[in-house]
This record gives sequence, C-alpha cells and structure tokens, in this order.
Amino acid sequence: MEILDEKQPGPPMEVDDVVSVRDSDAFAAKHLPDLGHDVKDFKVFTWRLSNWKKLEKKLTSPDFERVLLFPFGNSNAPPNDTVSVYLDYAEPKKSPEGWHACAQFALVISNIHDPTIYTVSHAHHRFIAEECDWGFTRFSELRKLFNPVDGQLRPTIEDESADITVFVRVLEDPTGVLWHNFVNYDSKKETGCVGLKNQGATCYMNSLLQSLYCTRYFRKAVYQIPTEQDHPTESVALALQRVFYHLQTSDQPVGTTELTKSFGWKSLDSFLQHDVQEFNRVLQDKLESKMKGTKAEDIQLNVKGMKNLYESFKDYVAVELLDGENKYQAEGLGLQDAKKGIIFESFPPVLHLQLKRFEYDIQRDAMVKINDRHEFPFEIDLDEFLDPSADRSSPWVYKLHGVLVHSGDLHGGHYFALIKPDSDSRWLKFDDDRVTPVTDKEVLEENYGGEPLNGILPAYQRNQGRTIKRFTNAYMLVYIRESSVPEVLEPFSDEDTPAHLKRRLDEERLQLEAKKREREEQHLFLTAKVITDDTFARHEGFDLASFDEKNWPPSELPTFRVLKQETYSVFKSRIAHHFNFPENQIRLWVLVNRQNKTVRPDTHIPDSESTLTVEVIRNNMSARQTDLRLYLDIIPDPAKPDPPPQSIMVFIKHFDTSKQTLLGAGKVYVLRSNKVGDLIPMINERMRWTPGTPIKLYEEIKPGMIELMKPKLSFAQSEIQDGDIICFQVDLPEKEVHDLEMQGLYSNPVQFYDFLQNRVMIVFRPKHEEPSQEQPEFHLILNKKQNYDSMANKVGEALHHDPIKLRFTTTHATNGSPKSILKRSLNQSIAEIMAPSYVNPTTTVILYERLDVSIVELETKRSLKVIWTGILNKEEAAHSFLLPKTSMVHDLADHLAKQVTLTTGGTGKIRIFEISKDGKMQKEFTGSEMIGNIPDPVELYAEEIPREELEADDADKVIGVFHFSKELTRTHGVPFKFVVKRGEKFSDTKKRLQARIGVSDKEFAKYRFALIQVSTFKQPSYIEDEDTIYDHQFAPEDVLGLDHVDKSGRARAGAGERAIVIRG
Repeated sequence: MEILDEKQPGPPMEVDDVVSVRDSDAFAAKHLPDLGHDVKDFKVFTWRLSNWKKLEKKLTSPDFERVLLFPFGNSNAPPNDTVSVYLDYAEPKKSPEGWHACAQFALVISNIHDPTIYTVSHAHHRFIAEECDWGFTRFSELRKLFNPVDGQLRPTIEDESADITVFVRVLEDPTGVLWHNFVNYDSKKETGCVGLKNQGATCYMNSLLQSLYCTRYFRKAVYQIPTEQDHPTESVALALQRVFYHLQTSDQPVGTTELTKSFGWKSLDSFLQHDVQEFNRVLQDKLESKMKGTKAEDIQLNVKGMKNLYESFKDYVAVELLDGENKYQAEGLGLQDAKKGIIFESFPPVLHLQLKRFEYDIQRDAMVKINDRHEFPFEIDLDEFLDPSADRSSPWVYKLHGVLVHSGDLHGGHYFALIKPDSDSRWLKFDDDRVTPVTDKEVLEENYGGEPLNGILPAYQRNQGRTIKRFTNAYMLVYIRESSVPEVLEPFSDEDTPAHLKRRLDEERLQLEAKKREREEQHLFLTAKVITDDTFARHEGFDLASFDEKNWPPSELPTFRVLKQETYSVFKSRIAHHFNFPENQIRLWVLVNRQNKTVRPDTHIPDSESTLTVEVIRNNMSARQTDLRLYLDIIPDPAKPDPPPQSIMVFIKHFDTSKQTLLGAGKVYVLRSNKVGDLIPMINERMRWTPGTPIKLYEEIKPGMIELMKPKLSFAQSEIQDGDIICFQVDLPEKEVHDLEMQGLYSNPVQFYDFLQNRVMIVFRPKHEEPSQEQPEFHLILNKKQNYDSMANKVGEALHHDPIKLRFTTTHATNGSPKSILKRSLNQSIAEIMAPSYVNPTTTVILYERLDVSIVELETKRSLKVIWTGILNKEEAAHSFLLPKTSMVHDLADHLAKQVTLTTGGTGKIRIFEISKDGKMQKEFTGSEMIGNIPDPVELYAEEIPREELEADDADKVIGVFHFSKELTRTHGVPFKFVVKRGEKFSDTKKRLQARIGVSDKEFAKYRFALIQVSTFKQPSYIEDEDTIYDHQFAPEDVLGLDHVDKSGRARAGAGERAIVIRG
C-alpha cells in the first residue's frame, strides 16, 4: 500500500448547506475545491456494500478506477477501529512508459437511505506506476460511522450497509510536471536544456546566466572573445564560454565554481546572496570591451505606484518642469525655466528592464522589497516613447523572452528564470539544477506580485479573512524586438562554437570519463609505492619515506596502479622495465607497519611466489595496509641472487652537522654476529672519508627513541633486524659541539630527530591582498616547540620586514578564512598556535599583515583614522592616531586639535561622530567613550562646532542636514548639524545654510531643499522660500536634505549590501 496522509480537512461547511451525494455536480462543487487547472474528465462511481461486519479485511471495487477498502483499517492503523479507503488506478503495469494521471478526488461513505448523511475526504495526487493508489489510512473511526453524530438522526452505516462513492476529476497537465515529485526527473530529456548547480547562494547568478545563454546572439558574441591562451580560473570570458559550452552539450546540471573563481571570489562569496541587477551590470561591464555588436540596454523602471509596464515607461519619460526655485542653470544665460525629461532616439534589439522591487525605506532605515502588483505583457509596442524623428521603417514591437523572478524578502529568498528559448518554443522554468515546462499563467499572473485578480488563492490562504501579498514576483524582464528575433535567437550551429574550446573541453571530458572509469574500477586495483636508493637519499625524516605523518606531506615515490589479479611475475617485470634493470637484478621487499608505529622493510618477496597475485601478496605480507609499499633492492651480482646467509639488511643515514641535514646513505648487508663497530670502516669507505675517521652510531628505533649504539656489541646483541636504520655522524671535538649549540644549531642526531618529530610546515599568506611579488605566499618549516617570537623572526627574514611590525591571524582549517588574531603578549608555542583543530591538515595556513607600528603598541593601543571636515562641512584631510585603548573620545579630539587649523575666534570645540548607514545623520559621541570599545571597523569624522550652534538657546532647534542627488538613496558628502530659528522664512534660512557650508552663489543656486520625514513613505517635500521650517514638528530622525550634484567623491550605496566585484 503506497500510503497516505491523515484525513485532509475540507472547506468549512455552512450549517444550512445540505447537499446530497447523489447530486454529483453540487457535491463536487462543494467538496472538490477549484485548484485552478482545466478539467479533462469527471467521473462518479458508487459501490454499495452490506453485511459490513462480515466483510473481508481488504476489498476492491469492480471498476477500472478502483476503490481499495479496508473495512477495519489496514496494517498501518490500529486494528478494528478505523476505516481505510484509497483510490487505485488499476493495472499500471499495462500502461505505457512514463504514464501518469493528475487527479483530484473525493472518497465518500454515505447512508443508503439518506444520501445527505455522509463522511467525506478529498485529496489530489499525480498517479504513476510507482504510486498508483492514494487515499486515507485513517478515513474515519468506525464508531463514528456506526452511530449518529453531529445531531443527525441516522448513522452513516445503517443496517450494516453503506454506499461508497468516488468523485474523480482528471485534470489537464499541459506542462507534464503537475505535482511531479521530480525523483529521477531528466531535464535534458524533458526540455532539451540542463540547469546550473547552486554553490550555496548563487541562484541569482544562475538565473541571469541562463537568460544570457538563451539569448543566442549574446552567446555567440561571448564565443567570439579570443581566449585560446587564457586559463579558466583567471579569465571571466573563458570561464563563461566553458559554462555555455557545457550547457550546450551536457546532459547533467553544470557547475559554476570555475566561473566564480575567475571572478576572484573566495568560496564565501558564493554563499552571499547578491542583487542580480548589480551582478548583470558588473558582468556586462567586464565583457563589454571584448564583445562586438551585442547591443542590450538596461532600463530601470519604477514599480511602486505603477499598475503595469506601460505606466512605468510613461513615468520614465515623464517631463519635469524646472521653474521657480528649481530653474535650470543654462550656460551663459543664467537661471531659466526649462523642461527636463528623457526621449529615446531608438531601442536596442534586446531590452533588460530592471523593475525597482528594492527601495530604501526611510522609516525603517533599511532597504525593503516592493511586492506590489505590477503587470507586464507578452508583447509591448514602444513606438510612443520614441523621438518623432526615430526610424520607424520596422515596428518597435517587443516580445517577452525572459522573466527573472525573486521569491522572498530583502534578506533572502530564491531566484529563478522563466525563459522562452525560441519564438515558437514553450516557456521553461530554469530553477538552479532543474528545468521544467511552465504555463503562460505561471509566466505572467504568478509573477505580477501583489494580490491575485480573479485568480485562485493558494490553499493556505483560502480560509483567511484577507489575502496576503505574494512575495514571488518579477524583477527583471527581457524583451526582444520582434523584427530582430530571427537574428537574436538564430539557431546555433557547430561552427558557432570556437574550435579551440570544443577541442579543449572534449579532451577534458575524455579525461573525466577516464577518471570516472578509474574510480568505478578502483576496487579492482591497488596502489604500489616503491622506495628506491635514490628516493631514500633525498628523504629527510623518519623511516625510509614519509607516509602518514600528521604535519608533514607524504614522500613523492614512484607509484603504480596494479590490477589486484595481476601475477607477481608480471608486476615484477613491469617494475624492472620501469627502472631499467634486468629482472634478475632486482629484489622487492615488502614494508610493514611495526607495532612501534614505524614502517620498515620486513621480508623480500621470493621468486617462488611468482604465480601468486599482487593482492594475495599484499594480504599475506602486509595485511594492515590498503596499498603495497615496497623497497627496490638492487642485486650487485645476479649470479648470487640471495642475500648472504645469516645476514641482515641495515639502512644507514648520515647526519651532517655542517649542512644540518639527515639523509639516506644507502644500505649494507651485515652478519648478525658482526660487531656494530664493524660498520665504521664500511661507512668511511662509502663516504670517501679518511680511514680511521671517528664516527658515532645511533639506532633510529622510533620517533622520540634515538639511542647511541655500543660499537663492541654484535648486531644480534643490539637486537638489529632486517630493515632497521642506523644513523651516523662524525664524532666532533667538544669545542665544535659547543660552537654549533651557541649558534642554535643541532650538534647530534638525537637533537635533529627531535626537530623532525616536531617540525611543521606552515603556509604564510597575505591577509588582505591576493598573493603577489610584493606580498608573497610562502611556507616555512618550523619546530612546534618554538614560540611566537621565533616564528615572527623567521617570517620577518622571509619578508625583509621588522618582525615586531608583523601581525598574524590563524585560519579555519576547512576553508582558509580568518579565524583569530594572534597576540604576541601570550607568547604561545607553535603547537598551541596550531591547536586545537578537529580537522588535521598536513599544512597549517597563517595570514600575515605588514604594519607601520609595533605589534606591542598595537596590542595596547588603538589605531584610528579621523576625516576632518572643518567648519564648512568640507572633507579636508584624514588624520591617523595611535592612542592607548583606555583613551577617551575627548582625548582623541584633543590630539586632533593639535593637527588641524581651527577658526580664529571660533568655539575651539571639536565634535567627533560616525555617519548612519543610510548617510543621512551624524551619530555623535559624547566624548566619554573609551576608544578601545568602539567597534571595528569604524569610519570617524570630526568637525569644528560652529559658534551659532554652541550659542543656540532653548527657543532654537538643532536639526540634521544631509546631501543627496535626485534620489534619497543616493547620499553623498558628510551630514552636519544646523540651527533653525523661530519665525525665520526659508529664504533667510538658506543664506545661513550657504554660509554654513561655504558654497558660491552660482553653485548654491542649483541646490534644492527637501524636508525628509521618517514617519511617511512619501517622496521628499521640497521647501519654498516662504516656508518656515521651524514650525515643522521635528521627530528625532527628521532631517533637511540638500539635493545637488555629487562633487564630494563620497557617494554612498545607502543601506545596500556588499558590492559585487569581478576581477578576472
């Protein structure tokens, strides 16, 4: 039984709304709500049952659309207290592949004598072969069916008889995906298109990329950008070409990681929701210089107060009268009455219409989303918005090609695109990795926003007293001029794809397929790693090679992928051929994990095992390892293939005190009975030292256990076995030992092994810049026992920078993002700096900053920059200070006073403040705040307090004033405070304002003045000369706005979010 949910409540029933089960149309109208889909077929079937208590546990009605009845409940429900009933589409196995039916149905049990007494439940479902029955496990409790309820005179089941009726509406499914569960859904098969993977919050980018991709002449233009020599993670053009090509050829969703890397984004940027309109502008700007002939225009249209797209265009071209206080400054003619507006001389073939769904709300001091209803058509004629002299040889009719949709609010939500890829194709919905067909209603009505007109409410709203505005609406529309459609959407041919791109990506696809096959076949193979005398001679560490050290990368060894069923003789032949030796001149030893955690050669593989498989050898000789680790032993005399009897293979390492290195020096065969001291002449000969050179010998037992050996004991007495390692060094006079240790160098292998045990490789990377020649990324090998100062000195040497002027920040092991600043005062060991981490990377990344001041000062002091605006609200200079963190803001003002020129005869007082995030108000400090407590980062400003403000009496009002240009969100400059006097006309107020900001008559004549009220959503109220602004009841956030062109160079994005930057 395929399930279901519990009984679904139907719409509330009116007391007097009595309807009979036998009145099919009335009953369906009451109990089957209109879901907004066309009805393909409607059927009603009734099945009478008697002797209810003697019925079988499961019954099936005699009809194609069968009813499955469990009179006493099915196995999923408590026995004998419920009725379970389901609608079953019979014999789905006989239906064609991909068969489905979307049905809305009501299941009813009614009284056979009075059909107005019944119990009903309704549902809807997409019936498919795998889910061919659907209904209600707990349709009703039996006791409620056998007894009268709700004041009725008769029970539903009377005399153990009842009618079971099913009402079925089969609904049209024009898209083929109505109520689809999308399990095993294939976008390519169903629509011919594939989606884009979401990296975390990149649906805004995906929706735009699909729109640009489907605009074929844009795709062609992107393909024509020369990129043959580019690298995909450094070239936006090449990365975009690659995404487009994959969308063309892949049958799976396409990734965009390469593209975002080419933007210069870190992984974190992919988890930040950005505005798609800004992203489109930045991306187009990046590509514009490289693309030829792709004319597409972005036009920003108002939504608020506009009923539809036509009204938005009318608003865009509306003429504004410039007269009175708002006259136009004409060159050489002074102030003149004028009309200001926009006239289009022409439109490009493709229009990107940006609907202004996001606006600044002054009351909330934040951006908000406008969810008002705003209609747009499939076709719009823009002729009336063109200049009379425009070329009208072809109509200026535009066809809708794409709708980019945002669902949610300002702080998040989801983006998707609705696109019509061809003039005669159906509309498709591109929702990240899924592409589905959609209806015209889903394109238009469902994305107008606001409240539906004569539409069907969603189920969750159906019983509410008022409708809720829809938060899913269009914010960008793509229209194509009808006469340009054949060119813009011209079918794509193979020749349109650059040959180099096709060649490169086809090669990569073959490589990926090979890797995929390799992964799929991995269980058939094992990896063999071979240590040679050459790799041993280069190895500086424990054992013969590094394999699984926590803080050190593994050794680079010759590696072979071997079929587990390959015989040893074939494998040995391959190894001999690879290293250019005859087969009879090599012997392979298997390395094993010893109990003391070392990895050493244990036994050589005898040639008698040549018929065994490599897997059997691995299992028999080194069962605790997944790979096969081998040592390649070269036989000097193939006539004597076996080691001398009673001999041991011992590896030797040389500790060179002058070079401070410990490297492999090969191996020797020694007899067990030989004295350890017998090695000394052999070493002198191998190293070509003077015979008799005094040598000390140490056994490398394991990390932390390096022991001086006694030369007079035999190897057997010293418990030396095959694969053991003996380290040697020249025996130094006491003076040389002392000199080495005075230089901080290691004088014996015990000390050096201790360093090896505690060494770590740390990568140092610049914190605020991409690595470069000036700010390099580099690695250092350090000892975990060393402290902060030792690390700083080493980094200082590498960067040629004073170590005391370096600051370090640890990183998160998972993604490399900054974690916490290291404090020099703690003087932690490197082991403490690296710990604790739940992830154990082989390398640790630490970020560095070059400072202009000592880290000692910085840890006790606060570095602050203050922008000085003087008495006239002009940004004059930035002043930097390094003060104790316990200093007060008034101390900062005192230090600033010594660096700036105050007005002669002025107040001599300084105000330090921040600016509110919308750029409209000062956030003043009292002076008693401790500077160490000011949140970081901070932008501080300071001004000289005017005498007029300082001497203002109780009758005066001190208000905030800010600068903006045309729109309230386009603030610039620095806000300031200003005194408003009782009874003063604004014509006089303006004169004092002009003096306060020191602007010339000519410039000031262009200023407009507006009262900005926080309590309303209105546009600014512009002030006339006769007004007295003192009479306004100022709320704390009400401000005066100066509307003029931005010449400060300090435009602000208002309450916008982090800007999008594309670097590649």
